[in-house]
Amino acid sequence: MSESGDMNSEIAAAQALALPVAQQLHQLLMLEFEALKIQDLDRFESLQEPKTDLLSELARLCPDSEALQALPAWQDLKEILEECRDMHRRNAVLIERKLDAIRGALRSLSAGHASSPVEVYDRLGQMARYSKGRGYQEV
Repeated sequence: MSESGDMNSEIAAAQALALPVAQQLHQLLMLEFEALKIQDLDRFESLQEPKTDLLSELARLCPDSEALQALPAWQDLKEILEECRDMHRRNAVLIERKLDAIRGALRSLSAGHASSPVEVYDRLGQMARYSKGRGYQEV
């Protein structure tokens, strides 16, 4: 067999192995999004190690980005990987939005409202009473 024939069979074999791994990653990212939507952090955490393993396996099986672009045989894999990239970004945006909401809630609790004091926990875990103005109790 010729050298180019060997190379083509190696490319086909690598693609045959990489495509199911990419599909598993796609499925896992959908599960990750569902866990984030319902705020099931235990489920989300449990998906991180398998996701890392799949990404490592893809890195081992796939050619570099330029080769992936140039080889028509890798088109199906490339499309799935682009979807995975977009899904990962969507999940990151969802995480960031939830963190922003939590930060906003914490800021509103710790800042207090001008007309009524708010009781929250201070950094030591003790109840603290915050109010905007200085009252006669603080003098």
